[in-house]
Amino acid sequence: MRGDFVVVLTTAPPNGSGRLARLIVGEGLAACVNISQVRSTYLWEGEVKEEAEDLLIIKTMKEKLEPLASRIREVHPYDLPEIIALPIRGGDDGYLDWVSRSVGGPIPPKE
Repeated sequence: MRGDFVVVLTTAPPNGSGRLARLIVGEGLAACVNISQVRSTYLWEGEVKEEAEDLLIIKTMKEKLEPLASRIREVHPYDLPEIIALPIRGGDDGYLDWVSRSVGGPIPPKE
């Protein structure tokens, strides 16, 4: 069961990361998204760039990886968003059970 869980990393502009996090959690693609401010230095189109970004740390299940990646690409403002998946090799059974239950499907809107 441990191999069924992944952490997905992506970065986003600070003004859009919260919307992206709410979207993927609300659609049942992830159980939780942590957002942390980072400063990124990277090579893009032959130039070294540096910008403030938000790092999204997304907890989900392996079976949700492709739909999650597809949705990120669909709504992300970057031409080439970072999408990196790391396997979870261990963790608290209760927490992982919660992740599994949380990605069962879209969250119905509040009335």
